[in-house]
Amino acid sequence: MEMLLRTKRITICLFFFVLSLAAAIEIPLSVAQLPTITEQSHTQVAYPFDEDFTIKCEARGNPQPTFNWTKDGKPFNLLSDPRIITFNNSGTFVIQNHGIITNFQGKYRCYASNALGTAMSEEIELIVPSVPKFPKEKIEPLDVEHGDSVILHCNPPKGIPPLHIYWMNIDLQHIPQDERVSMSLKGDLYFANVEENDSRSDYCCFAAFPRLRTIVQKMPMTLKVSRFKHANDSGSPNAAVTKANFIKERKPKLLIPPESAGSSSSVTVIKGGVLLLECIAEGLPTPHLSWVKVTGNLPKDKPVTENFGKILKIEQVSAADEGTYQCTASNPVGRAKHEFHVHVEEPPRWIKEPEGGVYSVGTNLVLLCEAIGNPEPTIQWKLNGMPIDSRTFRGRISAREISLTNLQLQDSAVYQCEASNKHGTILASANVNVLNIAPLILTSDGENYATVVGYSAFLHCEIFASPAADIRWTKDDSIEPLSALRYELNKNGTLEIKETKKEDSGSYACWAANSVGKRAITANLDIRDATKIVVTPKNPRVLKSHSILLKCQSEYDSHLKNSFKLSWRKDGDQLPVNSTQDSRIIMDMDTLFISTVTLEDQGVYTCVASTSLDSVAAESRLIVLDVPDPPEDLQLSEHQNRSVRLSWKAGASHNSPVNESIIEYEESQWEPGRWQELTRAPGNDTTALLTLAPYMNYQFRVVSVNAVGRSQPSKPSLRYATPPAAPDKNPENIRVEASEPNEMVMKWEPLKPTERNGPGLEYKVSWRQLGVETDWNEELVKKHSLTLRNTPTFVPYEIKVQAVNNLGAGPEPNVTTGYSGEDTPDAAPSGVSVDIVNSTLVKVFWFGIPRDRVRGHLSGYKVSWWKTKSMLDGKRHHPEKHFLTFVGDRNYGMIPGLEPFSEFRLTVLAYNSKGDGPESSPVVFETPEGVPEQPRFLKIMNFDKDSVTLSWGLPKKANGHLTGYILQYQIINETREVGPLSDISVANRSTLSWRLSGLSASTKYKFYVKACTAKGCGKPVTEEGLTMAQGTYAGIYDGISTQGWFIGLMCAVALLTLMLLTVCFVRRNKGGKYSVKEKEDLNPDPEAQSIKDEIFGEYSDSDEKPLKGSLRSINGDIKATESADSLVDYGEGEHGMFNEDGSFIGAYSGSKEKGLVESTGSCSTATFPLYA
Repeated sequence: MEMLLRTKRITICLFFFVLSLAAAIEIPLSVAQLPTITEQSHTQVAYPFDEDFTIKCEARGNPQPTFNWTKDGKPFNLLSDPRIITFNNSGTFVIQNHGIITNFQGKYRCYASNALGTAMSEEIELIVPSVPKFPKEKIEPLDVEHGDSVILHCNPPKGIPPLHIYWMNIDLQHIPQDERVSMSLKGDLYFANVEENDSRSDYCCFAAFPRLRTIVQKMPMTLKVSRFKHANDSGSPNAAVTKANFIKERKPKLLIPPESAGSSSSVTVIKGGVLLLECIAEGLPTPHLSWVKVTGNLPKDKPVTENFGKILKIEQVSAADEGTYQCTASNPVGRAKHEFHVHVEEPPRWIKEPEGGVYSVGTNLVLLCEAIGNPEPTIQWKLNGMPIDSRTFRGRISAREISLTNLQLQDSAVYQCEASNKHGTILASANVNVLNIAPLILTSDGENYATVVGYSAFLHCEIFASPAADIRWTKDDSIEPLSALRYELNKNGTLEIKETKKEDSGSYACWAANSVGKRAITANLDIRDATKIVVTPKNPRVLKSHSILLKCQSEYDSHLKNSFKLSWRKDGDQLPVNSTQDSRIIMDMDTLFISTVTLEDQGVYTCVASTSLDSVAAESRLIVLDVPDPPEDLQLSEHQNRSVRLSWKAGASHNSPVNESIIEYEESQWEPGRWQELTRAPGNDTTALLTLAPYMNYQFRVVSVNAVGRSQPSKPSLRYATPPAAPDKNPENIRVEASEPNEMVMKWEPLKPTERNGPGLEYKVSWRQLGVETDWNEELVKKHSLTLRNTPTFVPYEIKVQAVNNLGAGPEPNVTTGYSGEDTPDAAPSGVSVDIVNSTLVKVFWFGIPRDRVRGHLSGYKVSWWKTKSMLDGKRHHPEKHFLTFVGDRNYGMIPGLEPFSEFRLTVLAYNSKGDGPESSPVVFETPEGVPEQPRFLKIMNFDKDSVTLSWGLPKKANGHLTGYILQYQIINETREVGPLSDISVANRSTLSWRLSGLSASTKYKFYVKACTAKGCGKPVTEEGLTMAQGTYAGIYDGISTQGWFIGLMCAVALLTLMLLTVCFVRRNKGGKYSVKEKEDLNPDPEAQSIKDEIFGEYSDSDEKPLKGSLRSINGDIKATESADSLVDYGEGEHGMFNEDGSFIGAYSGSKEKGLVESTGSCSTATFPLYA
């Protein structure tokens, strides 16, 4: 129930509230009203250099006011002087600066009157200054004695303040001033006592009037100072008096204030002004001035002394500054005092000013007027500019109040209240307008308003009425006043709709009514969609020197498109559109791009989207990441022989926390200038205990590391030297190297400089033969090797090396075993035998030599072989020796790459690091037949309509006794589709041509020919051809080269070949493998069996001919099991031996030079070895 009552009260207050518009709304000029002064001049100076002087007085009212002036309280006719210019409907007038204008000086007041009353301005004082001049006078010289006091009077002329006085000589040099010589506030020059050097004839007083732009000079004055005077200069009996007789020492005497003023005086100062108290004294020695406040203490930080302590100055005087101040002039002879009784007064100021307004008939009026000041101001009331006669005034009047009851239209008037004291007069006016009019709606009818969803809408209905009007608002066709809590009616008639919604759009009406009449206006309201924005990315973290793009994505009402604007701010400050900072920051519509981000770019970037109805902002904080700043203030503490504590202050981390600190050192003895890492401190640690080595002169620095990177190193710390000590460790990597059989060279890694621990480092080397009970042999050396000669060949020794310096020896060293120098083996392997694996591969067996015959560390065995003759023709061959090495202690090996159907000889030897031992006796073996190589060529000699004659060459290598040839052919077409394969066996090995018949006319064929031995058939050679309807052959070997179609075909083939070679060349340079022919045979020989490539390795011939290609086996008769030996059976070459698939990746090696052959990148389908 309480809630319902509260809601009802709010509704009544909102929509049936009687608004008093008297003070809220200015009276429209269309309504009759009293005059009101709107503009007036204040105190004005008529400077002689101005052309004219304007005295302003403007007023408004209805009817239009007329203007009158008074001067010094008497009527002033603006038409009385032709130099006065007036203006229509204005009280302002201009005085032209012609002739003598001093008669215009005075105090003016403006009166603006109409039928309802009269308004009065404040007094306007016009000052007409005269040109200041010093009088022409003859100034007699002053003749004084040393020590006298003197006053040089300036007596400046009167003029417009401020006045500045200067004492200078004829050369315009300032007269020096100090405690003895100074100028008073009035401008006189005071000498507390004169000296001989004060004598001069050009003391000039200058008076400057800045506002008049004038400086005037007084006639020069002469001052003569003599050392002494005598009553009778010609014959005084006391002419030889001492200097002391002429020193006129005396106690101080005040010149300002003068003695005639007594011991005290009164001073009045205006509150808020400046208090200046002055004391100037004469005396000898020169008096010193001091100031105290007798009643209370001097305010702190407020008073200052000027003019060498002779002036006490207090600015912004307040009541607290009242009291008695005392100045004291003192010297060794005595002192003088004067008291100033300071009184603080102030001109009138308002406590309460009368307030006018609009009043309806029958109401009551109360005007209040209250002012304060010192002395107490007097209050005078005026009506329409004239004093009020209490006898005829129908209301009540007192010093502070005027009241009227039951106001009528004729009570409209201007009431003036004047407050005065000796320091000034203030004036306040109150216009009392008694009106009785129907409501006037000052807002235009049919105004259109718009706002966005969620914002407040303000529909204006400015009304003037007397009596006050009731105001209510309705929406659309409803006559019920708006009463929801979202609607609020302001005192000026404006309807506020809070948190608007789309449904608030529509037509509204404002109704105003009072007892005299009623009025209404309409207003239209549109509700638009609110603007929305978002900045992406949100709060990005960017590395310094990188770039960032901020995008401001926005949505806004389409009706607001023309007024939509985007702008960017950084940390609240607007980013100018064209401010690019050397093109680093670029704003383009809704994007902000910052290149080469700096630390100064960090901050909050705000995108502001504004329309004519709303404005929204979205922020994104840019965080710039950078390496840390270098650490600072490195300090050393906890000094020990082998440790010290290092502390530092971390630099700024630049938004990425420090992960660790790297502590580096530099030592000046061994590696000066070289910084090395010593240790690392985790996280944000800023101290570390450093483990140090003896006999080092350290300095340290720190590098901070965060996720971005390393900081610059800090400045180095102070140096820290550690004392020497005996070595902590012995040399490592002790080994024996020997170049001669009867020699042993012991070597080791020398200690690093940081491991020496002290001066005089040497190495104590101890050795003895292993297994022989004997004393250790010892020797001290400074270098890191020791050579022993005349040692037995390959004998084991025990060796140890110990570090020694001037402070002692290192720990007991470990014993290392090493061997004396090696010699070549002196025995050959025995029991050499050969097992034939296939036509190109054999397995060799042997018995190794005894260990004592190796005479060193066994490196392995070498197998050498050479071809002696061919089994096919029995022809003997010049021996071309080849070899393979087999590392380690083993007794067999695989020899690949042999020529089939040939006789070979083979030897085996052992070798070590010194060289090869003797060879075994040669073993003779023969390789069996293999499959032939490809025939050298295949030609189509004659191609008829249904037959063809083929001719071919012998195979490049028969690899055995030829048994015949296999001839195959099949139909092919342009789509690479093939027909069945037909076979013809040619049993006569001497036959090298064959005629095929039964072919189809106008058909393309592919032909294959391969040679055969008892082991099988080799790889075929192929050719293609096209039969013709006329029975002519379209192949490349017939006499048809002059036909046009053939020439075109050949050109196409040539172009394709060129393109193919180009691709092959590019692929080869890129190091890839490229096959020109993906399928050399569309249908391979069904009798051929594919096997893995033959395997061979480091190969050498005696004529030092490098192998020109790699060998690929085409023997289809070799079974997979025949070559399934382990890879360890094959010898090793200089570059490694075999892949896991058995292919050899090494090179043949000759006795004098080696040639490396690679098949990688070849455009050929298969490559073959070339044999001599």
